[in-house]
Amino acid sequence: MSRATRLASGCCTVIALLVLAVGSVMAHEEYVVDDEHDVGAAEFLTDAVVDPFVVGPLLAGAIVSLAVVVGYLVFRPFPKDFAAFRFAMREYTDYVPWLLRISFGIPLIGAGFGGYFISPAVDVQLRILQIALGFLLLFGFATRLVALVTLVVYLVGVVFEPQLLLQLEFVGGLLAIALVGSGRPSADHVFSRVAGTPGTLYGRIDVVYGRARAFKSWIEPYEQFLPTVTRIGLGVTFVYLGVSQKLLRPGIALSVVDNYDLTAVVPVSPELWVMGAGLTEAALGLALIAGVFTRAGAATAITMFTLTLFALPDDPVLAHVALFGMASVLLITGGGPYSVDNRMTVVEDEVESATPSPA
Repeated sequence: MSRATRLASGCCTVIALLVLAVGSVMAHEEYVVDDEHDVGAAEFLTDAVVDPFVVGPLLAGAIVSLAVVVGYLVFRPFPKDFAAFRFAMREYTDYVPWLLRISFGIPLIGAGFGGYFISPAVDVQLRILQIALGFLLLFGFATRLVALVTLVVYLVGVVFEPQLLLQLEFVGGLLAIALVGSGRPSADHVFSRVAGTPGTLYGRIDVVYGRARAFKSWIEPYEQFLPTVTRIGLGVTFVYLGVSQKLLRPGIALSVVDNYDLTAVVPVSPELWVMGAGLTEAALGLALIAGVFTRAGAATAITMFTLTLFALPDDPVLAHVALFGMASVLLITGGGPYSVDNRMTVVEDEVESATPSPA
């Protein structure tokens, strides 16, 4: 094994351990605890930044993360493996609209039957509306219109119930569905095929088909921005949850650490748990917004969600389904337009094309 390979493997191992250490506390805190410690954000942050047992591990984690990035960019380990993985992911592109519809349709149906409004923290009864919107998304019927209606319902709800910001991913996810449409399999696709077949009775009475085709032709050039909308939506959600629910509201995050005795899992101070989780979540969100190593960030997010579900058994699964779906979409699509990843790919292609072939 070469020195470069050993370096990359060692750094990846350290990063994986860091993810395991902080991933378990990355949750919607209000879903798993009812009280919080009486500590202010200013007091918590002031004490944390002067504690070497908090700052030291955080700096070490940042250095290791930077070393992994630099090591990858310099040595480019396992190029064929990564290329094969990207190729395999691109084979699932046709299923992205279906994946998005499922990821938001199921939570809406679950919220309707569960008796809450989108977020388990909002005890508002809108059963029929949410179940109807959820099933329409699942079946893929009038998908773009339903996604926009659902988005409007969510935004109106935020005005009256700010706790809905805990599910901020609904903004980016629903915009992504409105952009890409229903895909296949979907009711929209079936009805479109029947209406577009010459001689069908349904084709004679359908008044939507022509307008739908015209709208699809208009929006089709913009569908390439699906990864951009998805990663920005998911990234902003991570930044909001990491900053607002951990760094600026440490009391409730400390309650989660105490409630599940997380310091027994990894023997570090509760303050390091909260700071590590908040900073990791915010950093991951910023990386997604910029489109830096997007697939790696999406894989990290999925790992953290999975750890959270196993570590915090009281955390409602439906509250994370949309996040799972959006991260899975980015695993398939990568960063897309206006991402650092995309620019790096362009530079690599230019260098490769300018390099003379060996004789």
